[in-house]
This record gives sequence, C-alpha cells and structure tokens, in this order.
Amino acid sequence: MLAFSPIIVLFVLFFLNIPIGFALMGSSLFYFIFINNTMAMNMVIQQFTTSVESFPYLAVPFFVMVGSVMNYSGISFHLMNMAEVLAGHMKGGLAQVNCLLSAMMGGISGSANADAAMQSKILVPEMKRKGFSTEFSAAVTAASSAVSPVIPPGTNLILYALIANVPVGDMFLAGYTPGILMTAAMMFTVYIISSKRGYKPSREKRATPKEIGKQTLISIWALAIPFGIILGMRMGMFTPTEAGGIAVAFCFLVGFFVYKELKIKHIPLILMETVKNTGTVMIIIASAKVFGYYMTLERIPQMITELLMTLTANKFVLLMIINLLLLFVGMFIEGGAALVILAPLLVPAVVSLGVDPLHFGVIFIVNIMIGGLTPPFGSMMFTVCSIVNVKLEKFIREVWPFIIALAAVLLLVTYSESVALFIPNLFN
Repeated sequence: MLAFSPIIVLFVLFFLNIPIGFALMGSSLFYFIFINNTMAMNMVIQQFTTSVESFPYLAVPFFVMVGSVMNYSGISFHLMNMAEVLAGHMKGGLAQVNCLLSAMMGGISGSANADAAMQSKILVPEMKRKGFSTEFSAAVTAASSAVSPVIPPGTNLILYALIANVPVGDMFLAGYTPGILMTAAMMFTVYIISSKRGYKPSREKRATPKEIGKQTLISIWALAIPFGIILGMRMGMFTPTEAGGIAVAFCFLVGFFVYKELKIKHIPLILMETVKNTGTVMIIIASAKVFGYYMTLERIPQMITELLMTLTANKFVLLMIINLLLLFVGMFIEGGAALVILAPLLVPAVVSLGVDPLHFGVIFIVNIMIGGLTPPFGSMMFTVCSIVNVKLEKFIREVWPFIIALAAVLLLVTYSESVALFIPNLFN
C-alpha cells in the first residue's frame, strides 16, 4: 500500500488545483524523500533534466509554433471561409462550419484548447447573431475542438508515438480515420438537432463548383501543410522534428508573402506563446518521467499488467475495461497529462494480449479527448464556458448528444482495428 501512496498524493494535488506538472513532481518528491530516501536527490534531479534530452522531443516546440503562426497569418480565416463554402448550405449552417473548421484546423493547430478558444471568439458570436442559442453554440465549439489533437500533427500523437515506441509517421496516418469519423458524427448530430430546432443554413444554396474551386485556390496553402508533412515523412525526406521546422518556415512564408497578414510585430508574440506553451508541455513530460521512474522502481506497470490479466484474457473485454477507466480518469485529469501518466502503464498490458500499439494509440487519444468535454474538470468545457460566459449546467445539457456521438466513434475504432488503421494499412 505504501508504494501507491505517491499516486494518492498526486490525486490530492489534482483536486487542490495544483498545475499538472507540479503535482507530478510533488508526488514524485514525496516518494523519494519519505519512502525511498536511499536514492540520492541529485539522481532524481538528473532524471528530471535528462528526460527531455531527446531529439524527437524537438518536434514539440516546432508544432506548437505552427499553431501560433497560424493565428497571426490569416490561415485560420481562410480555412473558415473554405469550411463555410463546403458546409454552409447544410441544416445548422454555421454549426456545421464549426465542426468542419475544427477538422481543418486540427491538421495545423493540433491543440483542442487553442481551437476551442479561437472558435469561441470568432464563430460563436456569429452563430448567436444567426439565431443559435448560446449554450448550443458553446457545446458545438467544445465538442468539435476534440477533433483537433486527433488529426495530425497534434502533439498528443507525437507524445504517444514516443512513449509507445511506434513511428511518428504511422501515428500521424492513424489519426486521420478517427478524426474524419468524429467530424462526420458531430455534423450528423448537428443536422438532427438543427432539424428539430429550425436552425437554418448560412448559405441559401450549395456552393457551385466554381466557388469551391476559387476558395480552394485561396485556402490551398493552409490545407497543404498537414499533407506535406505526412508525405515528406513517408518518403523519408525529413524526420518529424525536421517536419516541424519546415512547417513553421512554410507558415511564415504564407503569412508574409501569400496572405500578407503576418507582420514583424507579431514575431515577439509568437515566440512568447511558443515558449509558454512548450514550457507547459515539457514540464509535464519531464515530471511524468520522474513519476514513471518511481513507478518503475516499485514495479507498478508490471503490477497493473498482472492485475488486468487476472481480470480477463480477452483483449476485447480488456479494451472495454480500459476505455471505461480512461473515460473516468478523463473527468479529472487533462488529456495530455493522462497520456504521459497512463500510456506507459497500459501499453505493455494491451500489447501482451496482442493489441497493436498503433491501434491502442488511436483508442487512447480519442478517449482522452472525450474527457475534455466532461465535468468536473474537462479542459475544453472550461475554456469555452469561460470565454462564451455559459453556465456549466446549461453547457452540460447541450453537450451530451455530442459526447454520445463521439462515444459511438470510440466504440467503432476500439472494436474494428481495420477501420481504425485503414489509412496506415494502405501505406504499409
């Protein structure tokens, strides 16, 4: 029982609203100071500092910077216009645009909270003017933002690939199918709700091929970023880290010389946002590595594996148990933190029963994104509600249909490996 006390301390710190990285470090220090004090403290600090000295981790700040550059370069505006041309004629017009825009933004921003904040400021006021209720607008925005980290090059995909020791390029490819399915499920949900409530399209009729072609030419620079990254990595032209650097350079060129909305004065702001957001991610990673060091010393991953194996030897039953566990954990822990804490524990267990680690990565990431919508601590829920000024109880009443739709996608990718890995299988 004493071996599990740092985990109890960790959850106590979570409930005290201590930032994730500091909670992980605090619970780790509790172990190394009060339980296993034979370990020299300089070894613990060394573990903290060396845990991020990995070349693949350099991809994280680059892809974080891509999202920041995009916000100042006009790329998000042109993507919104593209989404409006494609989906504005459907029932629930701007709500459909909201869902489709998140899918397009996912390939570039890769951050659910960034996507939720951006669309809360840009789309929600317009949706309210078009007759959508504030609560429904907030629910659509938060739910659609769950797609962003699933579609490459989301940072969660990179982190899982490094933790599970699978190729980053394959993990990127695996993200497309669930991302597309999640978008389709939410657009279908919007269609049903809009039909019942009479929410109207934002366009009087479907866009003509000429209009679509014209907008595609304008937006092609933004749309080309994720496909260029995947193609270059698959062809061996560059590593994931180099892909991040190329994506940043490409976004700068597009912002300065194509859309001409990126200015020199924006560069300090971009750098500040990148440093802040990267620092947050890397502190969590480093702290999680030290926490993982404690778990390794106490053989907790092996104990978890043995426990799960005693519950069932059927991989499908095991995946259902893990899904329920992750959905529960997602109510209390932010998705990125859940990933770095739980993936090292669960991957060995599922692999031992014959589950493809790439397939499990898809399941894991879709699952933790649903957690961002659920009370009491869903990160996208709080982001949208705080910006739009919606009460949590009203938001929860509106978001449940979208959670059910996303849960249906989760079940599909959990129990159909051929569907979940359809695109990676095409390239292998």
